[in-house]
Amino acid sequence: MQKSCLMLPQGRITPLGRLSRHLGSSAYDGARFFIFVDENTYNNCLGRLVSHVERLQESEFVELPVGEECKSAEVAAQVWQTLLESGADRNSVIVNLGGGCVSDLGGFVASTYMRGIRYVNVPTTLLSMVDASIGGKTALNIGTEKNSVGSFCMPQAVCIDPEFLATLPDEELRSGVVEMLKTLIVGGAIDAMPEGDWHGLITKENICSCANIKTAIVKRDPNDHSVRHILNLGHTFGHAIESYSHTKNKPLAHGLAVGAGMVCALYLSVRKLGLSQDVYDQYRRWIGGVMPLPHYTLRDTEPLLGIMRHDKKNQEGNTLCVLLQDFGAAAIDVQIDDMELRDALLQL
Repeated sequence: MQKSCLMLPQGRITPLGRLSRHLGSSAYDGARFFIFVDENTYNNCLGRLVSHVERLQESEFVELPVGEECKSAEVAAQVWQTLLESGADRNSVIVNLGGGCVSDLGGFVASTYMRGIRYVNVPTTLLSMVDASIGGKTALNIGTEKNSVGSFCMPQAVCIDPEFLATLPDEELRSGVVEMLKTLIVGGAIDAMPEGDWHGLITKENICSCANIKTAIVKRDPNDHSVRHILNLGHTFGHAIESYSHTKNKPLAHGLAVGAGMVCALYLSVRKLGLSQDVYDQYRRWIGGVMPLPHYTLRDTEPLLGIMRHDKKNQEGNTLCVLLQDFGAAAIDVQIDDMELRDALLQL
């Protein structure tokens, strides 16, 4: 597997300082840099990046639509054309400055432009710092079907600077903290659900722990064939909930949809794998302090099940989920029938 350098807060050298050293090495001699941003990171983050990383001070930037709108084949084609017209060659480097949508699109463009060029991720959202920017998964959406097209292409480096979190609205932090808790649970880094306000989970130590957990899992299963599936706890339900929310004109952020999906997954974990009822109850109380849970009727479950049947993790027409036996003990590819899926969704 191609190695990816993970730059975390440690010691006196800042993550951006380490990135500056990395990009200043001879490996990047003659390279042209293209910084991918959206409107938010252009306004709030680009100045900090280029002022701390000398090699990026003469970069060109490419502005993308905000959010999931950028993850389309049409946007990818426009970006390929922009790179071509700008004279980007195989020695060029893309720097993705943003959340998971920017790194998904930017990584996909990098993996395909001229059969593959190098790229670097500089995540600016909590969710991206602990999950989306790490591991080399790139993706586009097809309609409301999330991540239906993509590739595995490792970034040269991932630079995680928690100072960027100061630019985020509260909803973005809520979305990221759910993904953070998921990683700590499946990685066995905690042995009980957190108590108190959700803000207390957002520490540099927990961010580093999540990044290291995901990196170790990806190293064991880079192309997502086995153990990496544990990172999908809550995602089979969560992706369906997220997609369905867009059809109802009440879009739910990815991390919050996963948070609701984890309620469903832990409910089934109690019934199918013997997970402690206390763990489920504690999680439900905790997530209730982070977000209002969606409420579904039996009528809602049919389109939700329809979306889940298209989940790329399914096999031979069977819906497969990740469930939890205990902290640090996830079970992958558990077959769930339609009645169980409806039951879990109605628990919301």
